[in-house]
This record gives sequence, structure tokens and C-alpha cells, in this order.
Amino acid sequence: MNPAWIFLAAAIILEVVATSLLKLSDGFAKWHWGALSIFCYSMCFWVFAPALKVIPIGVAYAIWAGMGIFTITVIGATLFGERLGWLQYAFIAMILVGAAGLKASTEI
Repeated sequence: MNPAWIFLAAAIILEVVATSLLKLSDGFAKWHWGALSIFCYSMCFWVFAPALKVIPIGVAYAIWAGMGIFTITVIGATLFGERLGWLQYAFIAMILVGAAGLKASTEI
């Protein structure tokens, strides 16, 4: 596997962690979670940048955003008790299919 995809995967994980920490910060009322969130977002961009040297920016960003949306939706439902309607889950599934399709069709 090309290291660019590993950088992209790490960026996705860090973005999801950062977004979860942002939720825990309660609008920065709990500043320590907010500060940790900012750190994780910073690290996310730091590891996302090398992926963009190899993976086309549109493909990388779409996969980053799509996988982040899917993963944070699962975390929101399982850890934070957030519920969406079936139609919302169907549209999120389409985002996941699109991200997987982009990865499968990109020759890097």
C-alpha cells in the first residue's frame, strides 16, 4: 500500500477524534476537551498534507470527508445517543459508497 493512503487514513482518524472531542467540549465549556480537539485537528492537517503530494486533492478530500462523515455518524449514534432518520442514514451510506468508489478507482 502506498504511504499516501496511510497518511490519509491517519488524517481521517485524527479528524474523527478531534470532532468527538469537540462534542465533549460542550461548546468549549470544558476547555481541556476543546484544547485537545484543536491539537488533534492540527495533527490531522499535518498528516493530511503528505497524502496530497500523491493523491489528487479532489479524491483525497472526498475520501477524507466521506469517511469522516460516516465514522462520526456511527460514533454519534453509539457513544452520544444521537439518532437520525432512515433517509439520513441512506444518504450517509451513499457518501460511504462514493468514498469507497473513489478509493477503488484511484490508481496510486
